[in-house]
Amino acid sequence: MELDLEYPLMASSEEEAVPALFAQEIDHMPSQSIFLPFNSSDDHHVFSVRREAFSLISHAKHCHKLNPFTTYLAVNYMDRFISKTNIRMPLQEKKRWIVGILAISSLSLAAKMRNNDLSISLSHVQREEGFAFHPGWVHRMEALILTTLGWRMRSITPFSFLNFFISLFKIQDSSLTQPLKFRASDIIFDTHYEMKLLEYKPSLISASALLCATLDLVPMELPSLRDAILSCGHVEKEKLLKCLKAMQEMVMDNSLKASGAVSICTSTQNSILHQFTSSETEDATAKDKIKRRRLNGFCDDQAVQISQFQPC
Repeated sequence: MELDLEYPLMASSEEEAVPALFAQEIDHMPSQSIFLPFNSSDDHHVFSVRREAFSLISHAKHCHKLNPFTTYLAVNYMDRFISKTNIRMPLQEKKRWIVGILAISSLSLAAKMRNNDLSISLSHVQREEGFAFHPGWVHRMEALILTTLGWRMRSITPFSFLNFFISLFKIQDSSLTQPLKFRASDIIFDTHYEMKLLEYKPSLISASALLCATLDLVPMELPSLRDAILSCGHVEKEKLLKCLKAMQEMVMDNSLKASGAVSICTSTQNSILHQFTSSETEDATAKDKIKRRRLNGFCDDQAVQISQFQPC
């Protein structure tokens, strides 16, 4: 059965599915020790593996027009695997080989979960990047990822919560419901590269993206959506504020890069965001901005030695 990221659980009803999503979402996140400070050169190598593997997956998506939900799922597998794995980094010249097999195997698993045939596209990606992985090695890496993730492959992602949060409030113009959902989905895709968002639960990322989308499309509806989301007992207000702040900065930064502008900040955006932001969280947010993070998350009881893999 094809995995639908909006409905990852095979529940008999929505009333049964929503509580299960909130209860299980933490099992589909990277290990939280990923956010400890850098303290060794190996940590920087691991961080660069994540960055380069993400870049390769992103390149494959854009150049071969891969389904964005499939590539998002692949990155989810990759992030969870790296954060739960004691990656013993090999010599620098072998790092690119590891990046390649990790990215290709994550894409392959995601494609299988969504019933997409990416065999031709993945072959093209390998040739473009100078790789020539034997299928047996890709299968072995897939098995390693599956084992490390405990076979939890029906990932709960931010997309799984969009319909729920939209249903919490009654927008005056119902024709804007779908545009809001599409805009929120675009924001989730566009900010997936940023490691700081890995700190937050998928539900918080989903709620933040929907709030950002509302600010973009129907800013006067923001207070209504804000109150509806805060009324949900599953949402932690302080963490939502931090996630929203981080995402809004990323959305603004992406807009600036796209327009080539040096700065843009309207009084309307500031006044509306101020309604959702409290002074109690501003200091904590500022500290979060300067906090150095690492992509580590080592598990003492599961040291996977990727350096044992050798090019074919």
